[in-house]
Amino acid sequence: MTSVTDGDTIRVTIDGKSTRVRLIGIDTPEVSDPRKTVQCFGLEASRRATELMDETQVWLEYDPSQSRRDRYGRTLAYVWQSAGVLVNEKMVAEGFAHEYTYETPYKYQDRFREAEQAARTAERGLWSPATCAGNTN
Repeated sequence: MTSVTDGDTIRVTIDGKSTRVRLIGIDTPEVSDPRKTVQCFGLEASRRATELMDETQVWLEYDPSQSRRDRYGRTLAYVWQSAGVLVNEKMVAEGFAHEYTYETPYKYQDRFREAEQAARTAERGLWSPATCAGNTN
C-alpha cells in the first residue's frame, strides 16, 4: 500500500511497517514544509503523485551510488509500478518535478535530465509560462 505525502515523498508498507520514501533524482515544489509557503505547482505535483501512486502497489529500487537514507530519515529509492513505469522519471517527464542531483550522480540521472529537457521544451507542467515558467520558489 502507498500513500502520498507530497510530489517526491510517499509512505509504503514494508514488512508491516509504514516507511517514508523520498524519490531519488527528483524535486517537486513544496506543499508541506512548515518553513515555506506552498510553492508554485506544488499542489498540482502532489495531486499527480497521488493519481499515480495512492493506494497502489509499487516496487522500490535502491541505488548503491546513493545513501539508503536521507538526513531526514527517509528511505531513498526509485519507485516502480507494474508495466515498467518508473514514477520518478514520469513525474519529471510530465513537468511535475525538476531533475535533482544531491551530491553524487545517480543511476538514472541522464534519463531524468533528458526527460526534464523535453518537458522544458514542450513547456509542460511547471515549465509552462501559464504556471511557473520553471520558477517554483
